[in-house]
Amino acid sequence: MEDMVVVRKEGLYCVPGDFYIDPWRPVARAVITHAHADHARAGHLHYLAAAPGAGVLRARLGAGIALDTLAYGETLTHNGVTLSLHPAGHVLGSAQLRMEHRGRVWVASGDYKLEADGTCAPFEPVRCDVFITESTFGMPIYRWQPQAEIFDDINRWWRANAAEGRASVLFCYAFGKAQRVLHGIDPAIGPIVCHGAVETLNHHYREAGVALPDTVAVAADGSDKRNRQAYAGALVVAPPSAAGSPWMRRFGDYSDAFASGWMRLRGARRRRGVDRGFVLSDHADWPALQQAIAESGAQRVIVTHGQVPTMVRWLRQNGLDAGAFDTEYGEEEAENGDKTASAEAADA
Repeated sequence: MEDMVVVRKEGLYCVPGDFYIDPWRPVARAVITHAHADHARAGHLHYLAAAPGAGVLRARLGAGIALDTLAYGETLTHNGVTLSLHPAGHVLGSAQLRMEHRGRVWVASGDYKLEADGTCAPFEPVRCDVFITESTFGMPIYRWQPQAEIFDDINRWWRANAAEGRASVLFCYAFGKAQRVLHGIDPAIGPIVCHGAVETLNHHYREAGVALPDTVAVAADGSDKRNRQAYAGALVVAPPSAAGSPWMRRFGDYSDAFASGWMRLRGARRRRGVDRGFVLSDHADWPALQQAIAESGAQRVIVTHGQVPTMVRWLRQNGLDAGAFDTEYGEEEAENGDKTASAEAADA
Protein backbone atom coordinates (compact mmCIF):
# COMPACT_ATOMS: atom_id res chain seq x y z
CA MET A 1 0.00 0.00 0.00
CA GLU A 2 1.07 3.58 -0.62
CA ASP A 3 2.74 5.32 2.32
CA MET A 4 0.42 7.69 4.13
CA VAL A 5 3.21 10.26 4.65
CA VAL A 6 6.00 11.07 2.19
CA VAL A 7 8.62 13.80 1.83
CA ARG A 8 8.13 16.55 -0.74
CA LYS A 9 10.17 19.67 -1.36
CA GLU A 10 7.71 21.59 0.84
CA GLY A 11 7.91 19.16 3.76
CA LEU A 12 6.26 16.03 5.15
CA TYR A 13 3.06 15.41 3.16
CA CYS A 14 0.02 13.30 4.08
CA VAL A 15 -0.98 11.86 0.71
CA PRO A 16 -4.64 10.91 1.26
CA GLY A 17 -5.27 13.93 3.50
CA ASP A 18 -3.62 16.45 1.16
CA PHE A 19 -1.95 18.42 3.96
CA TYR A 20 1.58 18.97 5.26
CA ILE A 21 3.13 18.43 8.68
CA ASP A 22 5.45 21.24 9.86
CA PRO A 23 6.28 22.22 6.26
CA TRP A 24 9.39 24.32 5.61
CA ARG A 25 7.99 25.99 2.48
CA PRO A 26 4.60 27.76 2.09
CA VAL A 27 1.65 25.41 1.54
CA ALA A 28 -2.15 25.61 1.55
CA ARG A 29 -2.74 23.43 4.63
CA ALA A 30 -0.23 22.91 7.43
CA VAL A 31 -0.57 20.92 10.65
CA ILE A 32 1.91 22.35 13.17
CA THR A 33 3.26 20.13 15.95
CA HIS A 34 4.70 23.05 17.97
CA ALA A 35 5.75 26.68 17.65
CA HIS A 36 9.55 26.42 17.51
CA ALA A 37 10.85 28.26 14.46
CA ASP A 38 12.10 25.15 12.66
CA HIS A 39 8.63 23.58 12.78
CA ALA A 40 6.28 26.58 12.59
CA ARG A 41 7.03 28.87 9.67
CA ALA A 42 5.22 31.83 8.21
CA GLY A 43 3.49 31.88 4.84
CA HIS A 44 1.03 29.00 4.98
CA LEU A 45 -2.57 29.72 3.95
CA HIS A 46 -4.12 27.68 6.76
CA TYR A 47 -2.78 26.30 10.05
CA LEU A 48 -4.03 23.56 12.39
CA ALA A 49 -2.45 23.13 15.84
CA ALA A 50 -3.17 22.05 19.40
CA ALA A 51 -5.28 24.58 21.30
CA PRO A 52 -2.78 25.21 24.16
CA GLY A 53 -0.20 26.49 21.66
CA ALA A 54 -2.43 29.00 19.88
CA GLY A 55 -1.20 32.05 21.78
CA VAL A 56 2.47 31.32 21.13
CA LEU A 57 1.83 30.53 17.46
CA ARG A 58 0.04 33.84 16.93
CA ALA A 59 2.76 35.72 18.81
CA ARG A 60 5.43 34.24 16.58
CA LEU A 61 3.68 34.09 13.20
CA GLY A 62 1.21 36.96 13.46
CA ALA A 63 -2.16 37.50 15.09
CA GLY A 64 -3.89 37.33 11.71
CA ILE A 65 -2.86 33.83 10.63
CA ALA A 66 -5.71 31.51 9.62
CA LEU A 67 -5.46 29.14 12.57
CA ASP A 68 -7.81 26.37 13.66
CA THR A 69 -7.13 24.42 16.84
CA LEU A 70 -8.00 21.07 18.33
CA ALA A 71 -8.06 20.12 21.98
CA TYR A 72 -5.80 17.18 22.78
CA GLY A 73 -7.61 13.99 21.74
CA GLU A 74 -10.29 15.80 19.72
CA THR A 75 -10.76 14.35 16.23
CA LEU A 76 -11.21 15.93 12.81
CA THR A 77 -11.79 14.11 9.52
CA HIS A 78 -10.32 15.64 6.38
CA ASN A 79 -10.39 13.90 2.99
CA GLY A 80 -11.10 10.61 4.73
CA VAL A 81 -8.18 10.93 7.17
CA THR A 82 -9.09 11.17 10.85
CA LEU A 83 -6.67 13.48 12.63
CA SER A 84 -6.08 14.03 16.32
CA LEU A 85 -3.37 15.78 18.35
CA HIS A 86 -1.83 14.27 21.47
CA PRO A 87 0.61 15.72 24.03
CA ALA A 88 4.30 15.52 23.13
CA GLY A 89 5.67 16.97 26.40
CA HIS A 90 8.17 19.17 24.55
CA VAL A 91 6.92 22.76 25.04
CA LEU A 92 3.57 24.51 25.56
CA GLY A 93 1.15 23.28 22.88
CA SER A 94 3.47 20.62 21.47
CA ALA A 95 1.66 17.68 19.92
CA GLN A 96 2.00 14.38 18.16
CA LEU A 97 -0.22 14.04 15.11
CA ARG A 98 -2.22 10.81 14.80
CA MET A 99 -3.55 10.04 11.30
CA GLU A 100 -5.93 7.16 10.59
CA HIS A 101 -6.97 6.15 7.08
CA ARG A 102 -8.57 2.90 5.93
CA GLY A 103 -7.56 1.05 9.08
CA ARG A 104 -3.93 2.22 9.11
CA VAL A 105 -2.56 4.55 11.80
CA TRP A 106 0.52 6.75 11.43
CA VAL A 107 1.86 9.07 14.13
CA ALA A 108 4.20 12.02 13.52
CA SER A 109 5.78 12.84 16.87
CA GLY A 110 7.25 16.28 16.19
CA ASP A 111 9.72 16.90 19.03
CA TYR A 112 9.05 15.24 22.38
CA LYS A 113 10.34 14.32 25.82
CA LEU A 114 8.95 11.87 28.37
CA GLU A 115 9.84 13.56 31.68
CA ALA A 116 6.90 15.74 32.76
CA ASP A 117 7.99 19.24 33.77
CA GLY A 118 4.83 21.14 34.78
CA THR A 119 4.97 23.66 31.91
CA CYS A 120 3.10 21.64 29.27
CA ALA A 121 0.89 18.57 28.98
CA PRO A 122 3.02 15.45 29.60
CA PHE A 123 3.86 13.04 26.80
CA GLU A 124 1.14 10.55 25.93
CA PRO A 125 2.04 7.28 24.13
CA VAL A 126 -0.07 6.80 20.99
CA ARG A 127 -0.45 3.33 19.49
CA CYS A 128 0.17 3.15 15.77
CA ASP A 129 1.41 1.07 12.85
CA VAL A 130 4.06 3.58 11.77
CA PHE A 131 5.83 6.03 14.10
CA ILE A 132 7.76 9.04 12.76
CA THR A 133 10.25 9.97 15.47
CA GLU A 134 12.81 12.71 16.01
CA SER A 135 16.35 11.71 16.99
CA THR A 136 17.94 14.98 18.14
CA PHE A 137 19.74 13.15 20.95
CA GLY A 138 19.55 9.69 19.42
CA MET A 139 22.85 8.27 20.68
CA PRO A 140 23.59 6.19 23.80
CA ILE A 141 25.77 8.94 25.32
CA TYR A 142 22.68 11.09 25.85
CA ARG A 143 21.16 10.10 29.19
CA TRP A 144 19.64 12.86 31.29
CA GLN A 145 19.75 13.26 35.06
CA PRO A 146 16.37 13.74 36.72
CA GLN A 147 15.42 17.39 36.26
CA ALA A 148 15.09 17.94 40.03
CA GLU A 149 18.84 17.29 40.34
CA ILE A 150 19.59 19.80 37.57
CA PHE A 151 17.45 22.48 39.22
CA ASP A 152 19.24 21.83 42.52
CA ASP A 153 22.55 22.46 40.70
CA ILE A 154 21.23 25.67 39.17
CA ASN A 155 19.98 26.86 42.56
CA ARG A 156 23.35 26.16 44.21
CA TRP A 157 25.18 28.08 41.47
CA TRP A 158 22.76 31.02 41.73
CA ARG A 159 22.86 31.04 45.53
CA ALA A 160 26.68 31.04 45.61
CA ASN A 161 26.85 33.94 43.14
CA ALA A 162 24.23 35.90 45.06
CA ALA A 163 26.22 35.46 48.27
CA GLU A 164 29.16 37.14 46.53
CA GLY A 165 27.04 39.95 45.10
CA ARG A 166 27.15 38.76 41.48
CA ALA A 167 24.33 38.32 38.99
CA SER A 168 23.81 34.83 37.53
CA VAL A 169 23.14 34.91 33.78
CA LEU A 170 21.57 31.71 32.43
CA PHE A 171 21.37 31.38 28.66
CA CYS A 172 18.63 29.11 27.33
CA TYR A 173 16.13 29.03 24.48
CA ALA A 174 13.49 31.72 24.86
CA PHE A 175 10.55 29.42 24.14
CA GLY A 176 10.15 26.36 26.33
CA LYS A 177 13.50 26.01 28.06
CA ALA A 178 13.35 29.43 29.72
CA GLN A 179 9.88 28.78 31.12
CA ARG A 180 10.88 25.32 32.29
CA VAL A 181 13.81 26.85 34.17
CA LEU A 182 11.60 29.52 35.73
CA HIS A 183 9.06 26.91 36.82
CA GLY A 184 11.72 24.69 38.36
CA ILE A 185 14.10 27.00 40.22
CA ASP A 186 13.79 28.41 43.75
CA PRO A 187 12.55 32.02 43.44
CA ALA A 188 13.34 32.71 47.11
CA ILE A 189 17.04 33.03 46.28
CA GLY A 190 16.67 36.46 44.71
CA PRO A 191 15.04 38.60 42.00
CA ILE A 192 14.56 37.14 38.51
CA VAL A 193 15.24 39.21 35.43
CA CYS A 194 14.20 38.19 31.91
CA HIS A 195 15.25 39.33 28.47
CA GLY A 196 12.35 40.77 26.47
CA ALA A 197 12.27 37.73 24.15
CA VAL A 198 11.74 35.50 27.18
CA GLU A 199 9.23 37.75 28.94
CA THR A 200 6.95 37.88 25.90
CA LEU A 201 6.61 34.11 25.99
CA ASN A 202 6.27 34.06 29.79
CA HIS A 203 3.05 36.01 29.25
CA HIS A 204 1.56 33.25 27.09
CA TYR A 205 2.59 30.55 29.55
CA ARG A 206 0.91 32.41 32.39
CA GLU A 207 -2.22 32.87 30.27
CA ALA A 208 -2.25 29.10 29.75
CA GLY A 209 -2.23 28.58 33.53
CA VAL A 210 1.44 27.64 33.95
CA ALA A 211 2.83 28.78 37.31
CA LEU A 212 5.89 31.00 36.87
CA PRO A 213 7.53 33.18 39.52
CA ASP A 214 7.44 36.97 39.33
CA THR A 215 9.94 38.30 36.81
CA VAL A 216 11.26 41.71 35.78
CA ALA A 217 11.62 42.40 32.05
CA VAL A 218 14.69 44.26 30.83
CA ALA A 219 14.32 45.68 27.34
CA ALA A 220 17.15 45.99 24.84
CA ASP A 221 16.37 49.59 23.87
CA GLY A 222 18.32 51.26 26.67
CA SER A 223 15.19 52.35 28.55
CA ASP A 224 16.28 50.46 31.66
CA LYS A 225 17.74 53.08 34.07
CA ARG A 226 18.64 50.82 36.98
CA ASN A 227 22.29 50.71 38.00
CA ARG A 228 24.39 47.58 38.09
CA GLN A 229 24.02 47.15 41.83
CA ALA A 230 20.29 46.59 41.34
CA TYR A 231 21.09 43.26 39.65
CA ALA A 232 23.47 41.93 42.28
CA GLY A 233 22.19 38.50 43.33
CA ALA A 234 19.64 38.30 40.51
CA LEU A 235 19.08 35.40 38.13
CA VAL A 236 19.05 36.70 34.56
CA VAL A 237 17.34 34.45 31.98
CA ALA A 238 18.28 35.28 28.39
CA PRO A 239 18.43 33.67 24.93
CA PRO A 240 21.83 32.64 23.52
CA SER A 241 21.76 35.58 21.10
CA ALA A 242 22.18 37.97 24.07
CA ALA A 243 25.67 36.65 24.84
CA GLY A 244 28.28 39.31 24.12
CA SER A 245 25.66 41.92 23.25
CA PRO A 246 25.44 45.47 24.67
CA TRP A 247 22.38 44.28 26.61
CA MET A 248 24.68 42.33 28.92
CA ARG A 249 26.72 45.33 30.08
CA ARG A 250 24.13 46.51 32.58
CA PHE A 251 24.69 43.48 34.82
CA GLY A 252 28.25 44.36 35.82
CA ASP A 253 30.03 41.48 37.51
CA TYR A 254 28.23 38.25 36.65
CA SER A 255 28.73 34.53 36.26
CA ASP A 256 27.17 32.92 33.20
CA ALA A 257 25.93 29.46 32.30
CA PHE A 258 24.14 27.65 29.50
CA ALA A 259 21.28 25.14 29.88
CA SER A 260 21.04 22.64 27.02
CA GLY A 261 21.28 18.96 26.26
CA TRP A 262 24.38 19.81 24.22
CA MET A 263 26.18 20.50 27.50
CA ARG A 264 26.50 16.72 27.74
CA LEU A 265 29.26 16.95 25.11
CA ARG A 266 32.88 17.58 25.96
CA GLY A 267 33.94 21.00 24.75
CA ALA A 268 30.43 22.45 24.41
CA ARG A 269 30.80 24.75 27.43
CA ARG A 270 34.20 25.92 26.19
CA ARG A 271 32.77 26.85 22.78
CA ARG A 272 29.99 28.79 24.47
CA GLY A 273 32.54 30.64 26.57
CA VAL A 274 30.49 30.29 29.76
CA ASP A 275 31.40 29.44 33.35
CA ARG A 276 28.94 26.58 33.77
CA GLY A 277 26.96 24.16 31.67
CA PHE A 278 23.71 22.53 32.84
CA VAL A 279 22.54 19.45 30.94
CA LEU A 280 18.84 20.20 30.58
CA SER A 281 17.00 19.24 27.40
CA ASP A 282 13.42 19.43 26.20
CA HIS A 283 14.06 16.46 23.90
CA ALA A 284 13.98 12.76 24.75
CA ASP A 285 17.30 11.16 25.63
CA TRP A 286 18.40 7.79 24.26
CA PRO A 287 16.45 5.60 26.76
CA ALA A 288 13.34 7.76 26.38
CA LEU A 289 13.45 7.51 22.58
CA GLN A 290 13.56 3.73 22.85
CA GLN A 291 10.72 3.78 25.39
CA ALA A 292 8.49 5.99 23.25
CA ILE A 293 9.05 3.81 20.19
CA ALA A 294 8.29 0.65 22.16
CA GLU A 295 5.13 2.12 23.70
CA SER A 296 3.85 3.15 20.26
CA GLY A 297 3.66 -0.52 19.30
CA ALA A 298 4.81 0.41 15.80
CA GLN A 299 6.60 -2.23 13.75
CA ARG A 300 7.78 0.40 11.30
CA VAL A 301 9.70 3.49 12.47
CA ILE A 302 10.78 6.45 10.36
CA VAL A 303 13.56 8.58 11.87
CA THR A 304 13.94 12.30 11.23
CA HIS A 305 16.33 15.09 12.28
CA GLY A 306 19.19 14.31 14.60
CA GLN A 307 21.34 11.20 14.91
CA VAL A 308 19.49 9.43 12.11
CA PRO A 309 21.97 6.72 10.99
CA THR A 310 22.64 5.61 14.57
CA MET A 311 18.93 5.35 15.37
CA VAL A 312 18.05 3.52 12.16
CA ARG A 313 20.86 1.02 12.63
CA TRP A 314 19.89 0.35 16.25
CA LEU A 315 16.22 -0.12 15.44
CA ARG A 316 16.98 -2.54 12.61
CA GLN A 317 19.26 -4.54 14.89
CA ASN A 318 16.31 -4.81 17.27
CA GLY A 319 13.96 -6.23 14.66
CA LEU A 320 12.05 -3.15 13.53
CA ASP A 321 11.47 -1.98 9.97
CA ALA A 322 13.34 1.32 10.22
CA GLY A 323 14.05 4.04 7.67
CA ALA A 324 14.56 7.79 7.51
CA PHE A 325 13.05 11.01 6.20
CA ASP A 326 15.38 13.81 5.13
CA THR A 327 13.94 16.98 6.71
CA GLU A 328 14.95 20.59 7.28
CA TYR A 329 14.26 20.59 11.02
CA GLY A 330 17.05 21.51 13.39
CA GLU A 331 17.87 22.62 16.89
CA GLU A 332 16.11 25.64 18.35
CA GLU A 333 19.38 27.59 18.42
CA ALA A 334 18.57 28.73 14.90
CA GLU A 335 15.74 30.96 16.08
CA ASN A 336 18.13 32.81 18.35
CA GLY A 337 20.85 33.33 15.77
CA ASP A 338 23.13 30.84 17.55
CA LYS A 339 25.61 29.13 15.24
CA THR A 340 27.40 26.72 17.56
CA ALA A 341 24.94 23.82 17.35
CA SER A 342 26.60 22.31 14.29
CA ALA A 343 29.94 22.08 16.09
CA GLU A 344 28.31 20.51 19.11
CA ALA A 345 26.40 18.01 16.97
CA ALA A 346 29.64 17.14 15.17
CA ASP A 347 31.17 16.13 18.51
CA ALA A 348 28.53 13.42 18.78
